Amino acid sequence: MSDLRRRSNKIEEKTNSTSCPKGVEGDERNILVLLFLYILQGIPLGLAAAIPLILTNRHVSYKQQAEFSLAYWPFSVKLLWAPIVDSCFIKSFGRRKSWLVPVQYLIGLTMYLLSLNVNYYLGQRGDGEEDIEPNITMLTAMFFFLNFLAATQDIAVDGWALTMLQKHNVGYASTCNSVGQTAGYFMGYVLFMALESYGLVTLPGFLKFWSIVFLVSTTLVAILKGEKEVEGVQGEEYKGDQGEQELGVVDTYKLLFDILKLSLMPATILMLLTSKIGFAATDAVTGLKLVEKGVPKDNLAMLAIPMMPLQIVLPWIISKYTSGPRPMDVFLKAIPLRLCMGAVMAGLVWITPSFKQESGDFPLSYYCLVVLLYSLHQVSGASCFCSGVYFFSKYLFPSEVLGFLFAKWGKVKKKLEKLEETLMNKV
Repeated sequence: MSDLRRRSNKIEEKTNSTSCPKGVEGDERNILVLLFLYILQGIPLGLAAAIPLILTNRHVSYKQQAEFSLAYWPFSVKLLWAPIVDSCFIKSFGRRKSWLVPVQYLIGLTMYLLSLNVNYYLGQRGDGEEDIEPNITMLTAMFFFLNFLAATQDIAVDGWALTMLQKHNVGYASTCNSVGQTAGYFMGYVLFMALESYGLVTLPGFLKFWSIVFLVSTTLVAILKGEKEVEGVQGEEYKGDQGEQELGVVDTYKLLFDILKLSLMPATILMLLTSKIGFAATDAVTGLKLVEKGVPKDNLAMLAIPMMPLQIVLPWIISKYTSGPRPMDVFLKAIPLRLCMGAVMAGLVWITPSFKQESGDFPLSYYCLVVLLYSLHQVSGASCFCSGVYFFSKYLFPSEVLGFLFAKWGKVKKKLEKLEETLMNKV
């Protein structure tokens, strides 16, 4: 027991010693690589977000829209196969590249195949033939698989960030995640909708372009970017501040199951499963309802452009507050604002018809109001996201704690409760 306490004190000392900012010197290229990988990850998410707006103009019911929302599920349940990604790899190629490279190749190939058939799935026959009803089931299946691959890429990149960056810069991983995904989402959603509205690009052409980008960039990463050689666990000792632990798939799931049995986990899981209920409708339906009220979908997509600088700058600003000893304080302060924004956005939908002019257009003042409200919504959302990611990456399962658990696997079950108490005191 004293051994666990001594190691826990060392963990606290190391954490405190790295709490002071030391700058990103030596990690500039690594941060750029992470940012680029997260941008690629956001492209499928942005394209998936554009599909509901396209379907709205084809008079698809909300029931069918809800069916398509299943395409986002892989990001919610990626924990189920994360231990496989973490445990199975080709050591000579790299722990993370063993998954990152083939998965990104698959994303590129899937996007290329989708570009050949997406118009048919959307019910657009072309060649003067009458359009048919969109095939929602096939669209959902294709984008579900695409997001499954993107979620697997996310697992690999998140893990790679922990060893790619120096220890005192690990907090920037959540910033790269937020900024990169936002930029990728912007390009896959806003940029596509803008170009498509002016007839400059089609969905098949856009998909084909990004499929090529994925294939080329993945080849470059595979050849030019190597992984750090770090020591894992040997015998009874855990070596290296940034060492990665080597466990089999079965042992990894056993460890995950034991962690889930900690008394703090039910409350944590309940919080994660219910924290978004209050604003789920706001996030998913507001845009569709505005289109239903007459707001042109291309204008609505273009409104994201003035918010783009905010979406990029916000994570960097928020990271200054989440990098402290209590990152979830930001989450707790942002939740009430985000809940209130649900009522505000409902009010926006309600008053939208009163702004509509006889010509069917909306005045500039209305769009300024929408940008203002969406900006407040973005502030609350980014605050919750960044604080949550930083908390889980730094405090809940820090690498030193996991390394100690792996090294002392035979004694883990007897000491989990004591470890939980140590973590709770730290948080």
